[in-house]
Amino acid sequence: MKDPKITFKDRETAEESLQPERIELDTFTRPRKRVFIFLLLVTSLLLLGLAFLLWWVPFVGLANIHEWVPVLLAVLLSGIVLVSLGAVLTLVFTIVRGKNLFFNRRIRGVVIRVVFPLLVGVGRCFGIKKSEIRRSFVAINNQLVMAEAQKVNPEKMLILLPHCLQNHDCDVRITGDVQNCKSCGKCKIKNLAALSEKYHVHVAVATGGTLARKIVVDKRPKIIIAVACERDLTSGIQDAYPIPVFGIFNRRPFGPCYDTDVDIDLVEKGLKTFLIN
Repeated sequence: MKDPKITFKDRETAEESLQPERIELDTFTRPRKRVFIFLLLVTSLLLLGLAFLLWWVPFVGLANIHEWVPVLLAVLLSGIVLVSLGAVLTLVFTIVRGKNLFFNRRIRGVVIRVVFPLLVGVGRCFGIKKSEIRRSFVAINNQLVMAEAQKVNPEKMLILLPHCLQNHDCDVRITGDVQNCKSCGKCKIKNLAALSEKYHVHVAVATGGTLARKIVVDKRPKIIIAVACERDLTSGIQDAYPIPVFGIFNRRPFGPCYDTDVDIDLVEKGLKTFLIN
């Protein structure tokens, strides 16, 4: 019996398997990154148009005060626009190249605190769902965290999990200590507890944002691998800043907040990426 033909896709898969193990950022898919970059560029153009209007509208009145006033205002607004465009281009190049360019940590802060809320408003004008913008934001945040590539000791790593990963029928309390898990195998808490023992890292389960913030304050990690939905990951990344948070979306086969799932391999790859060997 003849062997089946090996297709180009099969060869491509085999070649990829030989590459060094790393986090596949395409888990979040390129189109989602494009959403963020598209909104970023559109916002820059809108700001450019606004700056022009702020100069042009009062032009006649300002000229009556002194002939140099409109020129000085144009220089000031041009400087603001150039600085803004420079920051945008630096961010875009960092995203595209996946490398730390210039002040990457500060760029991440600007993205988290300023750019994301602004893009949500711009996205609404284009009919883009907030959930899609959140997914794009998490993907870009992960790209920046990866570009920063901070290596830490196990005691400075924290895996933060949502309570909905636990099976709804389970009576074991794991919020205080994930090692209380009885390893019945009905949910992925068993696997995550095993990762905690294998790599000697802290694993904590939070029932909400308030508890999650308390855990972060108590553990004082230098980097967090967080599993949650789009909304919780977004708010968690914002709350934890300047601590880097690598976000992993949970799977929701039964709907939100009920017997959710997670890719254990992706969590482990995150540990290998950020832990000191």
